[in-house]
Amino acid sequence: MTTLYELPSPFEVETGTVLLHEPSWARAGELRARLLDESYPKPFVIDDGKSRFLYFNVRLMQSEMSLKAPNDLAIRYTQKMMAFLLFQPRPKRITLIGLGGGSLVKFCYHRMPGTHMTAIELDPEVIAFRETFLVPPDNERLQIVNGDGAEYLENAEKGLDVLLVDAFDRTGFAPGLATRAFFENAYAKLAGNGVLVINLAGEKESYAGLIGEVMHVFDDQVIVISVPDDGNHVLYAFKEHYFAPRWRWLHNYAKELRAKFGLDFPAFVQKMERSSKLGLARREAIRGR
Repeated sequence: MTTLYELPSPFEVETGTVLLHEPSWARAGELRARLLDESYPKPFVIDDGKSRFLYFNVRLMQSEMSLKAPNDLAIRYTQKMMAFLLFQPRPKRITLIGLGGGSLVKFCYHRMPGTHMTAIELDPEVIAFRETFLVPPDNERLQIVNGDGAEYLENAEKGLDVLLVDAFDRTGFAPGLATRAFFENAYAKLAGNGVLVINLAGEKESYAGLIGEVMHVFDDQVIVISVPDDGNHVLYAFKEHYFAPRWRWLHNYAKELRAKFGLDFPAFVQKMERSSKLGLARREAIRGR
């Protein structure tokens, strides 16, 4: 594992040890001050002995990993992003834009041995923490790519089964991934029954327009559910023509998925059915007009 610079956390609430990619001769006092005034320009990790957390600044926690269960999904919104398995149960190709601490990559890699994963991450400083978060090395089933997600997708081969988007910087959702052009490209690169899944965070008004753009491109075949514990929303867009979920069957299938993956798929499908029938995606999109 790469040697990291360690110093006691200077924060009142986020206690533990701060892990930084800095040379051994760096001045602890200067680093501490820059962390506190949020001028430190790189991502950093806090290890409290039970979990590791990836931060862009102390107000913006990106990832969480339990040291006892490093391949589990500790944050609720990441669990709900896996609801694509209800509609795409045996994906061959998954692309993830936004690596973070690698939670989704590890979960899929270890529990879905027949799936090839590619994760695109713009910030090399985030990728530099992959060993800290126990992300497996690249191999025939997994590639981590340093690059722009929109550019990568533009040049990717068609036939993606699932496209996961969880891409944030210090200011919020990556703007280059919130355009109609990006969603049109995503639609083109997905397989016929492919699914686009996007994590949305922040004020609802800030991403209402994004929901509208996705609905336009995917012909309104979009479901949005809330994640109250995290304050997030998760969007699912379906390329399949005449998408018509068989909700009764999905409720039964969700029990099988819960037994296999250990996630609360019955609750996921319940929220998705309610959102679909109430037209919640359209309601959220109207906010952006």
